[in-house]
Amino acid sequence: MNTTRFRTTEDTVTPATSTEGSDAPGAADAPDAADAPCAAEAADDTAAAAEGTSTVSHAPRRTHHDAPDTAADFAELVKLPEGCPERQRLQDCVVTAWLPMAHRLARKFRNRGESLEDLEQVAALALVKSVERYDPARGNAFETFAIPTIYGELKRHFRDNMWEIHVPRRVQDLRNRVRASMRELELTCSGRSPTVAELAAHSGLSEEDILTGMEALQCFNSLSLDAPVSSEAGGAGDGSGDGAICLMDTLSSDETGYDHVVDREAVRSCLCRLPEREQRLLYLRFFRELTQSQIARRLGVSQMHVSRLLAAACRRVREEIEEERDEQEAPSHSPRAAA
Repeated sequence: MNTTRFRTTEDTVTPATSTEGSDAPGAADAPDAADAPCAAEAADDTAAAAEGTSTVSHAPRRTHHDAPDTAADFAELVKLPEGCPERQRLQDCVVTAWLPMAHRLARKFRNRGESLEDLEQVAALALVKSVERYDPARGNAFETFAIPTIYGELKRHFRDNMWEIHVPRRVQDLRNRVRASMRELELTCSGRSPTVAELAAHSGLSEEDILTGMEALQCFNSLSLDAPVSSEAGGAGDGSGDGAICLMDTLSSDETGYDHVVDREAVRSCLCRLPEREQRLLYLRFFRELTQSQIARRLGVSQMHVSRLLAAACRRVREEIEEERDEQEAPSHSPRAAA
């Protein structure tokens, strides 16, 4: 195996006829401009690599210090059969030599919600794929194939794994176009936000698609339900005082109907065990909402007698409920003396 050496800016350019293609996804794979490296940086990297395949000979190559010269290693890889231990060992050596470049590309995505270690791992896996798929017979430098592939895998990682809410690919593309149009129009709108109609005219999208893209702007990251959104009078004003209002307070409210359902289910079985006469009294009083005098005239008894019957029925239901509650709170078995 030939010893790998690093190219410098004094290395000459190798003539070639075309730039090798890549299966890496396009720029639309990135969530947005904030979640991908600067386009100028990506263009510089690709241009620096592409200079290695320029048709102009004897011109100085502009490349990075972490770009090793592995042309001889790739030429030897082509001669080795698949599954050969020597081929695998040589591939590992080439990947190790190019790993600093992969880590450099990964660092351009840092501070965007993902740890640098995970980004470097994604870039390293993309580098392995590049080494396995690279064909030196096309006459192009390895950089021209590896850099777009690594960038594509990093952008795909953000697209597929970094969204906290699943958003379809079409909606992600709409979000990117709406965001780009908003940034461009804000420069000419005298400090105001552009309208939906202005965004639609600028981007060529329908107003419905603009609204969909605007909704997706808030889907990349999510807020905790305990996140403070404002503070009441008397609070600290920074969301940390006693009067702070969190996001949960704005999304929920007390529902008294649940308490009514619990009470109703608690008395259901007790009502079924009451005598038929008392069940009829409770039905007329609490379900038909008749007064005691109306119930007395219907049953042919005095109002005072109806009052006593209702009080006795309610007391009986209450006592049964309390007994059932005590039984549930008591231990499942009482201690007994050993036989």
